[in-house]
Amino acid sequence: MSVPIKIVVLDDYQGISEPKFKALDPAQYDVTFIKDTLRPYNHKDTTQDVKDKLVARLETFTLISTMRERTPFPRELIARLPNLKLLLTTGNRNLALDLDAFKERGIPVVGAVDKAHPGVGSVSTTEHCVAMILAAARNIAQDDHEVKSGGWQTASAISLRGKIFGVVGLGRLGLAVAKIMHIAFGMRIVAWSPNLTQETADQQAKAAGFPTGSNGEKTFKVVSKEELFSTSDIVSLHIVLSDRSRGSVAAKDLSLMKQTAIFVNTSRGPLVVEEDLLEVLEQGKIRAAALDVFELEPLPLDSRWRTTKWGRDGRSAVLLTPHMGYVEESTLTAWYEQQVENVQRWARGEPLTQSLY
Repeated sequence: MSVPIKIVVLDDYQGISEPKFKALDPAQYDVTFIKDTLRPYNHKDTTQDVKDKLVARLETFTLISTMRERTPFPRELIARLPNLKLLLTTGNRNLALDLDAFKERGIPVVGAVDKAHPGVGSVSTTEHCVAMILAAARNIAQDDHEVKSGGWQTASAISLRGKIFGVVGLGRLGLAVAKIMHIAFGMRIVAWSPNLTQETADQQAKAAGFPTGSNGEKTFKVVSKEELFSTSDIVSLHIVLSDRSRGSVAAKDLSLMKQTAIFVNTSRGPLVVEEDLLEVLEQGKIRAAALDVFELEPLPLDSRWRTTKWGRDGRSAVLLTPHMGYVEESTLTAWYEQQVENVQRWARGEPLTQSLY
């Protein structure tokens, strides 16, 4: 009698994967679900003891299913997983995987896409970003808490109409959010990224269907990083995390912001020097921050983001969500359906779909 193939599904916080993987034949597959995330193997504060615990958790499994960028797989961790034969990840890109190391070991890495709704992750993140901007400007979370606690009005909201929206990074997401803020609320758009030119921005705006002014004036203006941070009423990050972009926003940039400004990050936590942002908010130097992403995820229970009394005693208001930008049930369901399909293809020796290398 053959031994069942051991599979572990990691970091599916809401259990969306379980009906899909539990439908596999238990005589052929032994599936384990682990929802809690250990501190990443390659994080600067990860001790050897925690590294060993992560290896002990994973080393017996033949197939690993992971949610994109929740548990990183650096080269050193991959080398310590002798039984691993297939890595399944959600999405079609996962920057937390060392694909070269997987390739050298001959371990296939396959992604998953929502075929019914291509690009849905971008739409979802755009919607979430706009929702966070509005919630921060209108004090939604604070007012909800006050009303439920027996209180009433505590602070005035701010209007966005005619204000300046600063978009850091003018890719697909940055353009989508900027377009909504301009059309829906009449915000003026300024943009910056390291290599962005006005000519490129004009071309991107035209392709994205940005409206032009009645006299043909430019929809938005490309400015220096300093001008963006110093003039914007909302600063929103939309750049890809890489070695080059890590820590792109630091104390020097944040110190330029207006005291009435709102800082928004729905991209990646490490784009910002976290200690610098915490310091600015502790001192109440800007109106608010709206954050969906963090340096370390999930946030530790003792994280300053969780334990500080934001919006009180002179501190800035802070709106936090648990990396929900792309978390939609239909998308995650489609991703896990495709993962299970690839498990069955692998077991039958058939070609896999959505290979990442």
